[in-house]
Amino acid sequence: MAVATRMMFRRGPAVDLWLLAAVVVIVASGLVNLYSATSVYADTAMRARLADIYVTQVYNMVVGGLLAILVAAIDYRHYERIATLAYAGGVFLCALVFVLGNSTRGAVRWIQIGSVTIQPSEFMKVLLLLMMARYIHNDHKNEPRTLVDLAIPGGIMLVPVGLVMAQPDLGTSLILILTASTMLLMTRIRRRTLAAVVAAGVGVSWLGWNFGMKQYQKDRITSFLDPEHDKTGIGWHALQSQTAIGNGQLLGEGYMQGTQNQFGFLPDQYSDFPFAVFAEDWGFLGCLLLLSVYCFICVYAIHVASQAKDRFGAALAIGVGALIFWHTVFNVGMAIGVLPVVGVTLPLFSYGGSSVVTSLVGLGLLMNVSMRR
Repeated sequence: MAVATRMMFRRGPAVDLWLLAAVVVIVASGLVNLYSATSVYADTAMRARLADIYVTQVYNMVVGGLLAILVAAIDYRHYERIATLAYAGGVFLCALVFVLGNSTRGAVRWIQIGSVTIQPSEFMKVLLLLMMARYIHNDHKNEPRTLVDLAIPGGIMLVPVGLVMAQPDLGTSLILILTASTMLLMTRIRRRTLAAVVAAGVGVSWLGWNFGMKQYQKDRITSFLDPEHDKTGIGWHALQSQTAIGNGQLLGEGYMQGTQNQFGFLPDQYSDFPFAVFAEDWGFLGCLLLLSVYCFICVYAIHVASQAKDRFGAALAIGVGALIFWHTVFNVGMAIGVLPVVGVTLPLFSYGGSSVVTSLVGLGLLMNVSMRR
C-alpha cells in the first residue's frame, strides 16, 4: 500500500506556469468582479447577504484550488482505472437528487449534506469527461465509426443527460452533450453517420420541446428572440444585461461604478450575469482581455492534447478545453442576448460552489496532462 501511494504521488515534472498564470488571472478577476457585483446599493439585510456570498465564494475557491492541486499531483493514468466507478457514482448521485434533493424555483438539483449543499449535475461534467476519455482511449478501431459504433458512447452520454433534463436543467444538459460530442470528434466518424446523428438530434429536440420541456424553459428560449415582447417579465434579465454591457462602451464606467449593477437593476448579477457586471465596469477593452484569457486556455488545451503521451491524456485535455469553451460561449451569449438564458455559469467567474469546484478540478486535470506530456 505504501509503495502504491508513493507511486501515485511521486515527484513529477514542473508545474505548467503558462496554464497556472491563466487560471490565476481568471480567479483573481472573478473575485474582484464578484466584489463589485455584491456591493450594490441595497438595504442592510441585503448587503449582509451579499457579503456572505463573497466570503463563501472565496471559501469555494480555496476548496476547489486544493482539490485541483490534489488532482494534478496524482498521475492522470491512474484515473483511467477508476473512471467507470466514478461515472457510476455520479449517475447515482444525479438519481439520488429525486429522492433527497431540495427544490428551488421548481427545480430539484441540490442535495444537502450537513451544512454543505452540492449539485451532482455539476460534478457529473468532469465524471462524464473521464468516462468518455476512457472509452476513446480503449477504442482501437481504425475504420470510420458507424451508428452502431456510436451506441456505447451515446449511451454513456445520454444516461446522465436524461437524469439532468428531468431535474430539470436544460443548461447543464446542453453542456454535457456538447462536451461529450466535442470529445467524440477525436474519433473518425463517417459523414453519413454524422448526418444521421444530427438528424436524430433534431428529432429529439422536437420531442423534448413538445413533450419534455417545462413552459418556463420554452419561454426562456423564445424570449431571447424578442425580449421586448415581455420586457418586464421573462425578457427583463436579457434586456438589463445588454443595457449594462452597452453602458460600458470602450473603457467602462469604472470599477464599482456601473449604474445597472450598483442600483440593482441587473438580476442574478453574481451568478448568471457576472460578464455584464464586468463589461459595465471595464468596457469593451476589458472584456476583450478577459475573453482572450479564456481563449488561451481553450487553445492551450488543444496544444496539450497534441503532445499528450496517450489517447486518454489527449481526450482529457480536449474534454476540459471543450468544457471551458462551451461554458464561456453560453454564458457570454446569454449576457449579450444571442443565446437564451439557460443558467450556464462563467467558469471561475460566476458564484456557485459546485460550479467553481468542478471548473478547478477540470483545470487540475488539464494541468496534470500538461505536466506529464
